[in-house]
Formats: sequence, C-alpha cells, structure tokens
Amino acid sequence: MQQSEIQAVKQRFGIIGNSELLNRAIDIAVQVAPTDLSVLITGESGVGKENFPQIIHNYSHRKHGPYIAVNCGAIPEGTIDSELFGHEKGSFTGASADRKGYFEVADGGTIFLDEVGELPLSTQVRLLRVLEMGEFIKVGSSKTQKTNVRVVAATNLNMVQAIRDNRFREDLFYRLNTVPIVIPALRERKEDIVLLFRKFGSDFAEKYRMPPIKLTDDAKQLLSNYYWNGNIRQLKNITEQISVIEQQREISAVILKTYLPKEEAERLPALFSTSGREQKSFNSEREILYQVLFDMKKDMNDLKKLVHNIMNGQHAEIQNNDTHFPATIISNNDARINTPSSNKDFKSDKNATHENAEFRELEDPEVFQEAEEYLEEEEEKAPIKPMSLEDMERKMIKLTLEKYRGKRRSAAEELEISERTLYRKIKEYGLE
Repeated sequence: MQQSEIQAVKQRFGIIGNSELLNRAIDIAVQVAPTDLSVLITGESGVGKENFPQIIHNYSHRKHGPYIAVNCGAIPEGTIDSELFGHEKGSFTGASADRKGYFEVADGGTIFLDEVGELPLSTQVRLLRVLEMGEFIKVGSSKTQKTNVRVVAATNLNMVQAIRDNRFREDLFYRLNTVPIVIPALRERKEDIVLLFRKFGSDFAEKYRMPPIKLTDDAKQLLSNYYWNGNIRQLKNITEQISVIEQQREISAVILKTYLPKEEAERLPALFSTSGREQKSFNSEREILYQVLFDMKKDMNDLKKLVHNIMNGQHAEIQNNDTHFPATIISNNDARINTPSSNKDFKSDKNATHENAEFRELEDPEVFQEAEEYLEEEEEKAPIKPMSLEDMERKMIKLTLEKYRGKRRSAAEELEISERTLYRKIKEYGLE
C-alpha cells in the first residue's frame, strides 16, 4: 500500500502514529480484508487491537453485512455456548424461548471474537466446527445450521504457551491464525508516544473546557522511555489524570513522574538487576537477556584467566568494571591456594617470609591441572541454556509464591508489582 492510503485508513479509524510496525499491521489488515481468511490479531492489552477487525470488515465485501464484536472473557463459562450458537426453548433452566446466537445473527457478515484465548475447551470444539465446515448446532438441539461468517479473533495471551498448558486447542489456533497480525506494544512505538499524549491532551481539554497541557523536553524524554505496561489505555488514563488535576499547564518531568506508577516502571523481575554495574539502556527485553548470558560467560572466562595467571606465577587478582575475583581460591580438594598480594617476583626473593613460602606450591603442575580440570567439569555440568523471558518470569513468580506460601500480597511486594498484575500473571502462567 502507498503511504497515502495507509494515512487515509488511519484518519478514518482514528489511529495515531507513524511507526513502521503499526503501518505494517494496517497494511496486512487492508490486504487480507477482501478475502474470507480467518485472522488472529495478537498484542498486549491496551494496544488498540479492536480497531483492526473494523478495518478488515469495512474493506471487505461483507461491509454491508452485520458486524458483531464479542468479548469472550466477559461471558460466563456456563452461558458462552448459548451466546455464540443460540439455544432451544427448554434446553436448560431459564431457557423460556428460542434464542439466536451471534453466529446466526452475523450470517453474511463478520464476527470479532475478542479475548478468544479465554474460551472454554468445549466451546473451542464448537468454534472449530464453524471454521472448518461453516455449521453449528444450538444448545439443546440436534439440528445442524449453516452460517457464512468471517471470523476475526484477538488475544493478549501467549498462545504457544496456552497450547503447551492445554488451555487452547492447537488445531483451532492454526485455523484462526491463517493470517496473523501483530500489533506492536507502545514501548515499541516510541516515536508515537508524544503524538498520542498530545492528541489525548487536546481531547480532554475540549471535553473539560480547559487549556491543553504541554510537555517540557525532559518530560517528553521521560514519557518516551517509560515501559507502559498498559500501553495506549494507560497513556490515555494518565493524560486524563494530569489534565484534570494539574493547575499548571506546562508539565515537567518532575510533575509527570508523580503520575507514572513506580511498580510498573520496571517490568522485569529482580533477576535483571544491574546494581553494582554500569547502568545501561536496552532497546528490548531480548537485548537484556543476551547481556545477562554474555556476562555469565564473561565471568567464566575471567575465572579461567585467573587459573592461567596462577600457572604463570602472576598476580591472580582480576578486577575490572564488571568482575572481581578474590586473591584466594579453593581447589577441588579444599586445599587453599594463595596468590601474591603484589607483583613482586617472590621466586627471586631470598628473604621470603613463611607466607611467601606458601606460594611455592603453585609451581606444582598437578595443582594447576587439577584446578583447570575442575573449572572445565563445572562448566560442562551446567552449560548456559537460554530461557525465554516468559519462562524466567514464570519461574520467578512460582518461587516467590512458594516462599510466601501462596500469599499474593507478600509475593507482589517482593516482586515489586501490583497484586492485580500478579493475579493476571498467575492466571496466564497457570500457577493457580
């Protein structure tokens, strides 16, 4: 698509931003719209996934047909089948009349299944039949009905993990995921954050009849570098708070910081703490993980260097900005190996003290060999195996919950996240 066409789509559906990732998602939505392929929209909560099913519907040949949006997570498990597929009179207590389900009402149009990952497994089987055969059976009926519906689904769950945990059917995932559209998180669209803040500020100024708020340069930088766990929804909420509460219309970084939740400023667990090391900014969580693995490998190499320095009779204390090894190490048989405290050539010192005499044991090649073999064995026993961020976060939450015997408030304080975020993570990782 041409840039002008993408811009026209943005204006029509109120989408703000110039990010390449956002433009790519819009381009895919418009390209797939004329087909009847199922689409799965993924992205974190609050990124604006609800706009894309409307784009797909309005640019398709079904645009004159019905469009129904269903929040699967908001419908109780006991009534979800009735809501989606309808029911016959008397099929269950309270079914006083026949009822059409959403798939019957949306015939010839588009149905948007938001939070599709929350569907019960029994409902997933029914949905799979609609996608594969275009038919369904009402609750309490034995009659098969046909429907011609385009299905667009969305979720903020890690679907691969949900499949591993047996919370989502793999066959249904592949039927829904015929065309995937990934909506970028706000932190991946840093160039759009200030634009969104300005638009929200202008809207709230008009709504509450007050001058619009403006950001200073340092506030813009703080806003752009914030993590935004709640994405656009969180940004809009904070913009509204500032618009209503602050009397001063020019917002500095100091003022802005009071509205940014500290507990969500750093999403990663304490495992990635950089205390004691030079602070460094990262563009993504993946870079942080790579840096951690790199540092672990570097520390092992420095430890090997320590052994070689001992073998060469050099000062065995290695110190740099990242690593500090003491001047004493313990060998495999717990025999203490001491290293000199200076660069003095103790071998040529005829007046060496008893302390320096201890260094003569370093001349024994068996000691060197034993130390090096021990280090190599330890490295082979515990090779560095990369873990996904989800696995590391899940393990950290599980260990913390065990530490506090399931007390979520204490665990949330330990992890420096809110109880609400912890509850969501527990549910997401199946740690109930």
